[in-house]
Amino acid sequence: MSLTTWLRQWARRTGPDAATPIRLTLRRIYIMPSDTGVLYATVLFIMLLGAINYGLNLGYALVFLLAGLGFSGMVHTFRNLVHLGIAPGRAEPVFAGETATFHVVISNPHHDIRRAVELAFAGNAVTTLDIPAQGETLAEVYCQALRRGRLVPGRITLSTRYPLGLFRAWSYPYPPLSGLVYPAPLDTPLPPHAPAAYGSQRDGNAGQEDFSGLRLRQPNDSPQHIAWKAVARNIDSQQLLVKQFSGGGASEQILDWALTPEALDDETRLSILTGWILAAEREGLHYGLRLPGIDIAPNNGAAHRAACLEALALYQGQAS
Repeated sequence: MSLTTWLRQWARRTGPDAATPIRLTLRRIYIMPSDTGVLYATVLFIMLLGAINYGLNLGYALVFLLAGLGFSGMVHTFRNLVHLGIAPGRAEPVFAGETATFHVVISNPHHDIRRAVELAFAGNAVTTLDIPAQGETLAEVYCQALRRGRLVPGRITLSTRYPLGLFRAWSYPYPPLSGLVYPAPLDTPLPPHAPAAYGSQRDGNAGQEDFSGLRLRQPNDSPQHIAWKAVARNIDSQQLLVKQFSGGGASEQILDWALTPEALDDETRLSILTGWILAAEREGLHYGLRLPGIDIAPNNGAAHRAACLEALALYQGQAS
């Protein structure tokens, strides 16, 4: 086992940080020479041997000057991370196979700008940013979402090589971050829909046949029903109007687990249901979701879509 590997395992021996914001104290920061720093030290050693061999006083002066510069860079590299604060932010849900973005707030209580600070989850892309003096920055840290469910990205590797690149200082804060990963959608035709039980009980205001007027948009109204021409004529009002229809009956879509092919595995069936939810939302339908042990009543809108997709993401399978 290499020294670097042993150091990493030793530094990660503790569990998640319970208190936030996490403060990077002196004991939480580690520092080692970078590859460039090792090369720099090797060149200085060769120069020192040459100065000793030929008795060059100016050679001694140059070697000690450059060595002092290197040690000064080491101090500044370490100070670039000291006392930074890390607090968890929110993470938007994504579909399996996409990249999840976790927001982290980094605060700097000192009067010096912290430059070229790098953040990354293990095996993922690195985010580099500067943190203003006595301020804070919202950082976006990325993590591959390979499977549906609750994604816990783990520790953040927070590091820097500023200012000279001769040393690398790092820390392993472990903020309580998690995100939701929906099943990857599979594009298949929607199953047949049935007339809604409430279609004849809406006083002629929820049918889909004859135009009857305009009203203010509600959060669960489909974007397809927005009266864009009317909005354009009165753009200063900053209010969206939707078309009302009378006559006919509304339709609802029950997206049932039983409608998916039984020969397929659970993950594929969940992907089919995910594709159906997205298609039903695009078409402005009232749709519900039925899983073993879960029944979500028909509705539409962003909140309903999120509730259905969350049920699919966290579905644990049929009880044995």
